[in-house]
Amino acid sequence: MAAASYQTLFADAVGKAVSDHLTSVLLAASLVTLALGYLSKVLLQQAPPDLKYPPYIPSRIPFLGQAVAFGKSPIEFLEKAYEKYGPVVSFTMVGKTFTFLLGSDAAALMFNSKNEDLSAEDVYSKITTPVFGKGVAYDVPNPIFLEQKKMLKTGLNIAQFKKHVAIIEKETQEYIKRWGESGETNLFEALSELIILTASSCLHGKEIRSMLDEKVAQLYYDLDGGFSHEAWLLPSWVPLPSFRRRDRAHREIKNMFFKAIEKRRTSNERVDDFLQTLIDATYKDGHSLSDDEIAGLLIGLLLAGQHTSSTTSSWMTFFLARDKKLQERCYAEQKAVCGDDLPPLEFDQLKDLSLLDRCVKETLRLRPPIMTMMRMARSPQRVAGYTIPVGHQVCVSPTVNQRLPDTWTERDEFNPDRFLSDNAASGEKFAYVPFGAGRHRCIGENFAYVQLKTILSTMTRKYEFDLVDGYFPSINFTTMIHTPHNPVIRYRSRTP
Repeated sequence: MAAASYQTLFADAVGKAVSDHLTSVLLAASLVTLALGYLSKVLLQQAPPDLKYPPYIPSRIPFLGQAVAFGKSPIEFLEKAYEKYGPVVSFTMVGKTFTFLLGSDAAALMFNSKNEDLSAEDVYSKITTPVFGKGVAYDVPNPIFLEQKKMLKTGLNIAQFKKHVAIIEKETQEYIKRWGESGETNLFEALSELIILTASSCLHGKEIRSMLDEKVAQLYYDLDGGFSHEAWLLPSWVPLPSFRRRDRAHREIKNMFFKAIEKRRTSNERVDDFLQTLIDATYKDGHSLSDDEIAGLLIGLLLAGQHTSSTTSSWMTFFLARDKKLQERCYAEQKAVCGDDLPPLEFDQLKDLSLLDRCVKETLRLRPPIMTMMRMARSPQRVAGYTIPVGHQVCVSPTVNQRLPDTWTERDEFNPDRFLSDNAASGEKFAYVPFGAGRHRCIGENFAYVQLKTILSTMTRKYEFDLVDGYFPSINFTTMIHTPHNPVIRYRSRTP
């Protein structure tokens, strides 16, 4: 996030909610700031004799701490911290203490941890519950969430993926017809919309997909706006316009899903899709999901993966537009694997598109959608000779870990062929973690690869892509998902 916007974010957001008592708020904030600054200093610098806390990056700005420096350029900030302090480092931002695990060895702590030690819901529930709703995901005890994830995984199987390829290809072909033969487009906006359509077709069922129009697309956009820095910093009841839009969108989308669920239940029609999977699902004790739980899981299923696919497909298209030889290699691979006449894609062909696969992996290495994975320390955690105290937000940054110089050669270069080697990350287990790892691995990873490869194949077959006046997007750090800034791209139809 730009320095100026981050510096004013907290004050602006709070000011909108309590403008009638500005003086009181400022006085209270000053007292809280001083208290937090003092307490954090005491806690971090006066560890018990038998404990060694992680190195702490000091700041002259109480409460905000390193928020401005980190928000301005988080990758550079963490890389410098790694060089100076090593694989474990702590600092304060907006009154909270963060401890980053940098490098594969340190990151193993998070990916091998149990939820009772490093809790996900203590960090994410504040953001996800207003979006997904109560009773699902991080709003429930972890054992219940694990049961819900198992239900979702039931619908993410090879048999379904084989059906999804044709669905996604058709949706993509229909969508890009509106582009015409040539032109320029905001690629991230276009692909975000396309991802919603393809994901809904595959994961929601025909009843819900049939309801999607421009109004519903706007509702998804407003609901997705709940994943913001404001939502992370402020209570959900603060009457910000974005919060009101989020809550209204949540209610309207839930009501739309309720109608679809009721229609399916009363029709006695059985369809082999995700909606039916959730209607039929039961917990270990035998009770079924409520309509509210089904609707919440459907929202989570869509929005949780939307960021990965829209961001990754956008960045990869820009990488290929910058390297035209590589782009043409990808096009040639389509013909070599699928046939010169480029017939409809089949699921089994996706694994044979090895260059495309490597391009996706390299995009996920350099531009992973999630900058930081976080957990809350519920118990003291030992790593690299340090003890992380209870209450620290323990973090792993895929963006940084996937470009550390002691692990990756030519780390800043987009080089898909590095994945020709089985040891692209020098054999380090947690050096490449765009979808997490271990028991915390994303359950939607396989669907994401199917969706990405099918969309990118369809686009590559139809168009050549070029940068506009040589412009390659910078990373937009103002959003929680690191999207391309000003992502306008030029395209033209391929000649048969």
